[in-house]
Order: sequence, then structure tokens, then C-alpha cells
Amino acid sequence: MSGIKIRGTGRCVPQHVVTNDDIAKIVETNDEWITTRTGIRRRHHCADGENHISLCTQAAQSALEKAGIRPEEIGVCIVATLTPDELVPAAACTLQQKLGLPEDTLCFDLNAACSGFLFGLHTMECLLAASPRKFGLVLGAEVLSRILNWEDRGTCILFGDGAGAAVVEWRAEWPSISAVVGTRGDNNLLRVAGVETGERSYIQMDGTKVFKFAVETVPRCMDQVLTKAGITAEDVDLFVFHQANARIIDLAVHKYHIPPEKYYKNIAKYGNTSAASIPLVLSELQDLGKIHSGSRVLAVGFGGGLTWGGALIEFA
Repeated sequence: MSGIKIRGTGRCVPQHVVTNDDIAKIVETNDEWITTRTGIRRRHHCADGENHISLCTQAAQSALEKAGIRPEEIGVCIVATLTPDELVPAAACTLQQKLGLPEDTLCFDLNAACSGFLFGLHTMECLLAASPRKFGLVLGAEVLSRILNWEDRGTCILFGDGAGAAVVEWRAEWPSISAVVGTRGDNNLLRVAGVETGERSYIQMDGTKVFKFAVETVPRCMDQVLTKAGITAEDVDLFVFHQANARIIDLAVHKYHIPPEKYYKNIAKYGNTSAASIPLVLSELQDLGKIHSGSRVLAVGFGGGLTWGGALIEFA
């Protein structure tokens, strides 16, 4: 038996807010159309003076402060992202310099799209077991506004920028987070072109098929995590879903008869922030006092790749 627990969380979103009415000035849409189909009312986009690493740095500093952990105690740093400022150096490497993490800290970026933060937690649990320092820093951070096609109203309405961070601790006597992850290689439903194609790096998505994929994947992943952890849904204190579409969350809530006090949605104010989505929710829940020491949170995400993941996360 060995595993990780979260010691503290932090978040950062850009100051610039883009409402549905703002987007209606760019593409043919309106607030009612966006809200009824997605649950999104606004989102944050980076403006001058803000970028991926500035969001990461502020979120990480906040998480370290809340956890009461010094930078020199961190053994591993993982940044889950598909939109770093640079391919090299990795965002995690730049963050090492910004935060003053020890030079022997294992730092790297991980791209599993919207499932990235959960992939990062699972990876962190494995790596900290072998690390001389038993604290790790996991971030999900995106600047998706850089890769929006403003002529495609099916995607440009959905995405926002932000970063969420978690400081975790590994102990031999703690239970595993019972992570479940999966991959189904597919570049048709959701993709962002790379430099080798010569295409602009826009988000391209078949929204209807992605919705069907999510509706099928989320409950299956939840069942697998519960089975692996040896518990039932009633044993979970809070459910955290990737904030991609309010209707997907509502379907899962209905299927498992989850009461309102056991789940949380912030998609209305942030939109889909990909890898940042789940840690943003965790950070807000902790600040609201809904998460405390001993809380067990079942988190589930899905995204491009195709990827999906779930974990039973406990707070120290």
C-alpha cells in the first residue's frame, strides 16, 4: 500500500473576461444559444502581459503556500498542457527556475489534453515512490485562446485559459488514488495540427461525436475507479468532472443520483480549460471550505487523444 494525497491547491486565470455577448460580435451566435447547449456564460483569455508560464507560476506559488511546503522540498514537477509558451524548454523546466526548485527535481510536461491533470497525478504517484523527496507539484495549465479558429463557432465559444496546481505528498502507508486511465488513438474527433503539417494550429473537433464519446466514457470510468478502490458512490464526498459541457455533467449526476451538495460546476465562468479544468475546480472547492482533510474526491476527465482518466483523490 502506498499513495499520494493533496496537501494544497492553487489557481490562476487571466484578468480579461470574454462573455458570450463578446463572442456574438465575432461569430454568428448569441448568449442563449451558447448557454443552453454548453452551460458556458464567459471565459478568461490571456491579454498583454499574461502567458502560460505566468499562470503556472502564480497557481504553483499559491498551492505551495496553502500546503505549507517549501520549493526545496519538491521532488517532481509535472505540467499537464497542450499549449505551453515554448516546446523547449518545457513549461515544467521554466517553472523549476521561476520557483527555485532544486536542480535534481524531475520536471517535464505531459500532454493528454483534457485528461492531463489526472494522467499527471497517476504518474506523480509512481514517481514519488522512487524520489528522495516525497512532495510533488502537479499542474494543469492551458492558453487555448491561442489556438481558436474564430471562424468556427462550434469551437471558439467553448474554450478558456487558466491554470490549476496541486501539491501532493507520498507516503508508504497511504492508499493509492486508484487511478484508471485509457487511450484510444483517434485524430478525427478532436485534434490540433502540429508544425509538420503546415496547418495553423487550430482546435478542430467533431462536437457531436465527442459528446457521445464522453457520455459513454465518464460513467464507465467512474465505475472502474469505484471498483478499484473497493467503495461505492455513497462513500465519495465530492465528485469533480472535467468541465467540458454542463449537459455531460448533468447526465452523470442523474445516472448516479448525486445530490447537489456533492458536485460542483464552474464551467459557466471558465468554459473548457482542458488540463486546467479539474484542478481549477479542486482549488475553488478548497477555498470554499467544501474540501478539508480526509475528503475523498472522485475526479473524472476525458479529452483529445482520445484519452480518459479517473482517480479517487484524498486530501491530507
